[in-house]
Amino acid sequence: MIFLYRVLINFFYPLIIIIIFLRKFAKKEDSIRFKEKIFSSKFNAIKKKSKLIWFHAASIGEFKSILPLIEELNKENNNLEFLITTTTLSSGNLAVDQLKQFDNAYHRFFPFDVNFLINKFLHMWKPDVIFLVDSEIWPNLILKAKKNKTPIILVNARITSKTFKKWIKFPVTAKKIFNSFNFCLTSNLETKDYLSMLGAKNIFFNGNIKLINKIDKESISDINDTFLLNKRFWFAASTHDGEEDLCLNTHIKLKEKYKDIITIIAPRHIDRVLDINSLCKSFNLSVQILNKNELILKDKEIIIINSFGVLNNFFKHAKSVFIGKSTIKNMKNVGGQNPIDAAKLGCKIYHGPYTYNFKEIYDILENYKVSKKINNYKELSDNLINDLESPYKEDSVISNLIINLGHKTLTDTMKNINNFLLNEIK
Repeated sequence: MIFLYRVLINFFYPLIIIIIFLRKFAKKEDSIRFKEKIFSSKFNAIKKKSKLIWFHAASIGEFKSILPLIEELNKENNNLEFLITTTTLSSGNLAVDQLKQFDNAYHRFFPFDVNFLINKFLHMWKPDVIFLVDSEIWPNLILKAKKNKTPIILVNARITSKTFKKWIKFPVTAKKIFNSFNFCLTSNLETKDYLSMLGAKNIFFNGNIKLINKIDKESISDINDTFLLNKRFWFAASTHDGEEDLCLNTHIKLKEKYKDIITIIAPRHIDRVLDINSLCKSFNLSVQILNKNELILKDKEIIIINSFGVLNNFFKHAKSVFIGKSTIKNMKNVGGQNPIDAAKLGCKIYHGPYTYNFKEIYDILENYKVSKKINNYKELSDNLINDLESPYKEDSVISNLIINLGHKTLTDTMKNINNFLLNEIK
């Protein structure tokens, strides 16, 4: 199977190049740095001055989750450098901004798992340890690292039942790949069991590291703070196609009680803002597409967010949040977006029935009455009315709970990592 995988990915490599160029013209890739994914001449390796740790975190959530790990590693060691690779445009933009706080961290886009690209990337960067975050299982990279005797760790591992069923059909290949990891830290107990059956070794469960990410509420500042403090609004975050109908019907229901209610929608993919804008107009609702550093207009009732990395600006002031990718039935096996930042900022969280990706997190939040499942817009609007009636945002209990869970996860995770690095990096 490994041989077939390599044949196929090499065969499709020219097509991959064409697709990346098309995505670049569609503004879905970085207009300058997109070539880092497909051409070894653009890898731009930095000459190492000390030991290099490589973290690959595909998208925004994974990238944010590793920042506390880098902070802790820097506290424990003064001879480390960090290579951070991401896949998506949004995570790349965020990484460039957030890594400015470190003088020993570099960002690159992850090259496709084509054998000669991976060989060249590893040869040029020469990482001393590799961490793959979440579900980033790339056979060529993993096997080449093992051949080079470069330690490779799977951190915050997440294997769904659907993914497990695919891997277990090829048990010899699965064991060869998963046994290559020096150790695995899982995000849930289900994944721990799956990894064991797939042949991984040294598997630990300390909790989901996405709980770790620190949020300094006082540092969150936005041009619309005053507006949000003085207006009645609710927030729908990370919505997917089909969920805006739920939001707009909820808005119309809320208007029966609150004539001045404002609904703010942040789609998971902002290339959909024009479609959402058209949908709002079909409901005869006044709408504003809000770009970065723009003021919210006073005469609009639906605000559509058209920028990345700004959710916390709205979580900070929102009493109630609906988290998307949770009401679409055909996505039930991949459903759920990350509710952790909203919880850390004290929001009451609502979601649909499909939260598979973050099931254990939602179970915790529901147990503490931080989150609640809703099935339709009537249920959502009824709950929002109860929240909106409260004069205050009661956020201390919610945020302290998540902070304490995150602290324990960080402590246990760093114990595993530091014990390993103590023996591997001298």
